[in-house]
Amino acid sequence: MLRYFTTRVLYTLPVVWLVVSVVFLLIHLVPGDPILQMLGEGAPAADIQATRHAYGLDVPLGEQYLHYWKGVLHGDLGPSVRFNQSVTSLIVQRYPYTLQLTLASLFVAVVLSIPAGVRSAQRRNLWDDRALSVVSLFGLPFPNFALGPILILFFAIKLGWLPVSGSGSFANLVLPAITMGGALAAILTRLVRTSMLEELGQDYIRTARAKGLPDHSVVYRHALRNAMIPIVTVLGLQFGALLAGAIVTETIFSWPGIGRLTIQAISNRDYYLVQGCILAIGLTYVAVNFLTDLLYSAANPRIRQ
Repeated sequence: MLRYFTTRVLYTLPVVWLVVSVVFLLIHLVPGDPILQMLGEGAPAADIQATRHAYGLDVPLGEQYLHYWKGVLHGDLGPSVRFNQSVTSLIVQRYPYTLQLTLASLFVAVVLSIPAGVRSAQRRNLWDDRALSVVSLFGLPFPNFALGPILILFFAIKLGWLPVSGSGSFANLVLPAITMGGALAAILTRLVRTSMLEELGQDYIRTARAKGLPDHSVVYRHALRNAMIPIVTVLGLQFGALLAGAIVTETIFSWPGIGRLTIQAISNRDYYLVQGCILAIGLTYVAVNFLTDLLYSAANPRIRQ
């Protein structure tokens, strides 16, 4: 396991280098002069030159790249023009909210999809299997920007059960988590069904039933455990999709996470803050995929070999 861990770390390092390098180049790929766009067209030339010097954009590109890497390694991602704080402190303040929302969305997706997928596989081609298939099929193309307002209108405005927006309590988390976890639950339900159908047809399942094991034990202890390998993989990959979806969902529900901070930074042309937010999301995605590799290697020892 230690050898496998070391190998995966070595594979991850080039990906981290690529993510940091691409994020660094963002400010140089923006059409026009980013400093001029931040200060406005009528800014005096002296102010433009002073700001460019303050941001370190008046030195060669290679020197800027080394300076950026030095800042990343020391946790210094530059200043934010709009908020008058360091980018690192803003991300540290907002990151826990996005992480909380993403984990809650994963929880909603798993709680909905695993029982539904297992039930669908057990009742193959019966009425409840078909009903669950239809529900999951309709859930796949439903975007966050459509589901979020619908949930607000019904549960917050019409019924008054939950708050419309904001944070600070469990009730504030419910609607954003359902909005983000709904589409993922539809994907996972179909995947769980497919994986369970494959496992339930294996010889070891027939042997377990022939030995008289309870059906619940056969399905959840034996079949589901082996069916979880592709499911864990998809969960790791979809974590990045949830982070991207958080940009829309956090804006709809005024959730104070990195997604909403990214939108504010783009609107204010705060390029260093945009860089920092995208870097935080990208590195989180890399870290989650690394942990996913470790999880399904722990679940299936043959992968380590």
